[in-house]
Amino acid sequence: MSNPGDADNRPIGSMRDLADYLASGCKPAAAFRIGTEHEAFGFTSPAFQPPSYQGEHGIQALLADMRQETGAETILDGENVIGLKWGGASISLEPGGQFELSGAPLATLHETKAELDAHIARLHKLAPPLGLGFAPLGFHPQATRADMPMMPKGRYQLMRAYMPTVGTRGLDMMFRTCTVQANLDFASEADMVKKLRVASAFQPLATALFANSPFVEGKPNGYLSNRALAWTDTDNARSGIPAVIFEEGFGFERYAEWLLDVPMYFVYRDGQYINALGQSFRDFMAGRLGALPGERATVGDFADHATTAFPDARLKKYIETRGADAGSPAMMLAQSALWTGLLYDQTALDAAYELSRKLSYQTLLTLRAQVPHTGINTPFGTQTLRALAAELVAIAQAGLAARHRCDEQGRDERVYLDPLADIAAGAPTQAERWLALYHGAWNGDVTHIFEAAAL
Repeated sequence: MSNPGDADNRPIGSMRDLADYLASGCKPAAAFRIGTEHEAFGFTSPAFQPPSYQGEHGIQALLADMRQETGAETILDGENVIGLKWGGASISLEPGGQFELSGAPLATLHETKAELDAHIARLHKLAPPLGLGFAPLGFHPQATRADMPMMPKGRYQLMRAYMPTVGTRGLDMMFRTCTVQANLDFASEADMVKKLRVASAFQPLATALFANSPFVEGKPNGYLSNRALAWTDTDNARSGIPAVIFEEGFGFERYAEWLLDVPMYFVYRDGQYINALGQSFRDFMAGRLGALPGERATVGDFADHATTAFPDARLKKYIETRGADAGSPAMMLAQSALWTGLLYDQTALDAAYELSRKLSYQTLLTLRAQVPHTGINTPFGTQTLRALAAELVAIAQAGLAARHRCDEQGRDERVYLDPLADIAAGAPTQAERWLALYHGAWNGDVTHIFEAAAL
C-alpha cells in the first residue's frame, strides 16, 4: 500500500485536471521502465511466529540495521519509522508487518533480478542475528488474525476500523496476505487503454499461475489462493475488475470519474491522517467534505485517494498488475517478465489485446470467482486455464525476444518466463507443490513451509 507523498497543492478546477494528472505519466517508449514490488511475511526463528514491530528482535530493529547498512532515508509516520528509501527504491511495511521492497524503475529484467538478489542478500545478512526470517507466501499459512501485529501507521488504523463495515475478508487482506506486482509505463491515452484492458483481462489467469497460498491457520482449506479469496469480499466498491475499463470511450477522465465514486479513507495533512471514511471525494472537490468543511481538494489529495482504490490492475501514473500471490524469487521475476513481455512490445501487446477481446466481462468475473479454488485447472471453454496460459506465455516470450535485452551470458529476458512455461506445460503451481509436501514429507506440519519458502 502506498504512502502519501504527492505534494501537488494545485486546486482541482475540473475533471480535466484529474485526467491530466494521470496523463502526466505518459512517456516515450525509450523511457519505459519496470518496477517490481514484492512482499514477504516475517517470522521468528525457531518459533515461526509473526514478529512484532517493537523490541530488539522486531521489525523496527531490522529497519534500523538496514538504514545503517544502506544509508537510506527514513520514512516516518509520526515518530515511528515505517519505511526506508534510497536510490529510487524503498522498503515499506504492510499492516501486519509484511515486509515490502518497492523496486526502483529499471530498464531491464536483468536489473530487476540484480535488485532482488541484493535485497535478499541484505536480509540474509541482517535478519538472522535478530532471529528473523522472511517467507513470500500469498496468505499467512499459520497465524490467526489475532496473531498478527499492527504496524504503527495512521492509515492502517482507519482501514482496520472500516474494513469490517464493507466486507467480510478485508482484515484478512490487510494482515494476512502478501502479493507481488509489476508497474509498467504507457506512452499515450490509447496505449494506456490497451494496456490496462490487457492487464485487467488476464489478472484471473495470473492469479491461477501464481497461486501460492493453500493454507489457513495450519491446514489446507480447499483453496489454492487464499489471498485471492480474501479479495473477493474485501471492499467491492474499490476492488475487482471495474467494468468501466472495458466501456466504449474509456480513458484517463473516465477512470478519474470512477475513482471519485470510490468512498474516501482519509485526507493527509501535516503528517496526520484525517478520518474521512466513507465520505465523497466529489464533496471534497466542492468544499463540502464533513472531515474538512470548506476546504477543497488538491491534485495531491486526488493522488492520495487514487492509492485507496484496489482494482486487480490499477492506474496511477503507470499501470500496476496486482493479481498474483507473493512467491519464490523465480516466480517474482516471472511476474514482471510476463507483463513486460505482453505490454512492452507492440506486436505482443496487439496479440494479447486480440486474445483478451475473446473474453467477455462476465467470463472475467466468473474466472475471478473460481480461480482461488481451482487455480490453473479452472475450466475454460473445452479445456482449462492451462491452455490460455500457454497462449499468453508464448506471446510474452515473443515480446521479450523482440526487446532483445541480454545479460552478460547473452541470455535475453525470456529466461525469466521459464517457470510459467513449465506450469503451462503441466507442471504444478507453487500451491500444488506445497500441498503435496504437506500430505507427504511434512506429515501435516505446515511450519515446514517457512524454511522451505524462505528468501
